Amino acid sequence: MNRDKLVMVFVKNPKLGKVKTRLAKTIGAERAYHIYLKLLRHTMEEVSLSDAEKQVWYSDFLDMNDIFAAKKFQKKVQSTGDLGVKMMNAFQEAFREGYKRVVIIGSDCPGITTDILEKALETLRTCDVVIGPSEDGGYYLLGMKAYYPELFKGIEWSTQTVLEETLKIAASKKLSVEQLPVLNDVDTEEDLNSGNYTWLL
Repeated sequence: MNRDKLVMVFVKNPKLGKVKTRLAKTIGAERAYHIYLKLLRHTMEEVSLSDAEKQVWYSDFLDMNDIFAAKKFQKKVQSTGDLGVKMMNAFQEAFREGYKRVVIIGSDCPGITTDILEKALETLRTCDVVIGPSEDGGYYLLGMKAYYPELFKGIEWSTQTVLEETLKIAASKKLSVEQLPVLNDVDTEEDLNSGNYTWLL
């Protein structure tokens, strides 16, 4: 096993009525559920093409029979706590396991590509932190070459200030940061209509 670089994917176990709830408010739970399944598959396909080690982190339980093939993806369950605590614990475990460059993404970004993942991992050769900004003020990707738990503390998650707060913390710790192209997560119907996402419909 190559411990040089790792891509971690945070996913929600897909369940009708439990995923894409903000999107479901306007387009219905069933359509939102099927859009989430397409986003999951897109994410899986792009991550699969990376030559990094791969982990999928489930929200509730290990699913050994889903689209994330066990021969390609190590499978783990997210810790309890808010999103920051969950990501912090996942990064801590990755660095404890000996990985040198670690990137985390969710499964909500239709613009994620293998090239972006490879760019992020390559950037970590010379930078402490790499971040992929989202149009909503958050981020779709975070990577680091050492464990920096401060990046997850004191942040109001799911707000428009997540990116800004994260960058401020990084600057206060004198961490070098590189930003990737801005992409858009699909959380609302407005997000869905803002890009060329007809393949999701």
